[in-house]
Amino acid sequence: MEALHPLNICLLTLSLVAISANAHNITAILEGFPEYSSYNSFLSQTKLADEINSRQTITCLVLDNGAMSALTAKHPLSVIKNILSLHVLLDYYDPQKLHQISKGTTLTTTLYQTTGNAPGNLGFVNITDLQGGKVAFGPAAPGSKLDSSYTKSVKHIPYNISIIAISAPIIAPGILAAPAPSASDVNITGLLEKAGCKTFASLLISSGVLKTYESALDKGLTIFAPSDEAFKAEGVPDLSKLTNAEQVSLLEYHASPEYKPKGTLKQTTDPVTTLATSGAGKFDLTVTTAGDSVTLHTGVGSSRVAEAVFDSPPFVLFTVDNVLLPSELFGKSPSPAPAPEPVSAPTPSVSPSPAPVSEAPSPLAASPPAPPTDTPAGSPADAPAGSSENSTSGNGAGHVSVPLLRSVIITVFATVVSSVLLS
Repeated sequence: MEALHPLNICLLTLSLVAISANAHNITAILEGFPEYSSYNSFLSQTKLADEINSRQTITCLVLDNGAMSALTAKHPLSVIKNILSLHVLLDYYDPQKLHQISKGTTLTTTLYQTTGNAPGNLGFVNITDLQGGKVAFGPAAPGSKLDSSYTKSVKHIPYNISIIAISAPIIAPGILAAPAPSASDVNITGLLEKAGCKTFASLLISSGVLKTYESALDKGLTIFAPSDEAFKAEGVPDLSKLTNAEQVSLLEYHASPEYKPKGTLKQTTDPVTTLATSGAGKFDLTVTTAGDSVTLHTGVGSSRVAEAVFDSPPFVLFTVDNVLLPSELFGKSPSPAPAPEPVSAPTPSVSPSPAPVSEAPSPLAASPPAPPTDTPAGSPADAPAGSSENSTSGNGAGHVSVPLLRSVIITVFATVVSSVLLS
């Protein structure tokens, strides 16, 4: 193999680093525009910023501080999140595209539609190109007024993210009526039973862990609830054989003492702490993403995270495909069979490979990993082919996870350096 010049190695490494940094950050972009500081702050408080940053193609309809002040003074955080999610379009609209809308009007989907809280098409926004160059926005519900209009383009990076200022908030029918849930209003077991997680709900009650969940509601709580089918799956250990303390740890392991909606999970690179995390054991989870799919890893097995059953700051409830088995409890067999003696081998000049040592199967096998899911083709958030190459700024959206890219960079760099040293 022909050796590469050190300068070429550096250039290759820098280009790979540039690719890994090719992801937009909505809060970082808006920091340069103080007139939208309130909007920016609430994107962080509601965790919508994480959802926006995890999308490859997005348009944000931003409101200035005056419009946000009138909005936030009257409504709780849960309602503000719903309103702002209606202002995040799952498609790319820059000024040019706004004036080239087919037939002059279109309905486009928003993050609010993906929450499941918007009946019918109330999670859509009507965009209409009016005469004289004016573009109006309004709810998609029939008979709704187009009370908001385009004022200017704040920032756009084709075809990843476009930030457009509008004159007034878009208010869908019924979106302001949603009451803010408090700890006393949220019925965790009722939500679990409705979601098909009756076994999990029953275990929480019998173990007393339900009270631990309820006490964490006000400060932030994310629950990963296994379905009833998950407890019946082949390989799930007999939980009745656990001690009371172990069962409590297992159930606490299925919740994090933080508000982590799906967008936040997709942006997570550090281990996720759980209610079971203590000095005696980490009891944490690691997260991987593939498109819009999120998978939790325990060290013993993995499980896909389904869509949220309930999501209202500071509480979110997900269902998961498999029971989460912490490695602290299920990582090793309680009484493993002794391994057979290694087969002796002659000692020639070249050392042979060691004979394989069979391992006794664990009676507490992990539940099977969840099947991978593919993002449907043609979804509103899909960017046109080659859009990442057309980005005009380093803030262009990236669709490959940062940990994966770091791994690729390190592998390529090590391979190139090795070729130089061996040449």
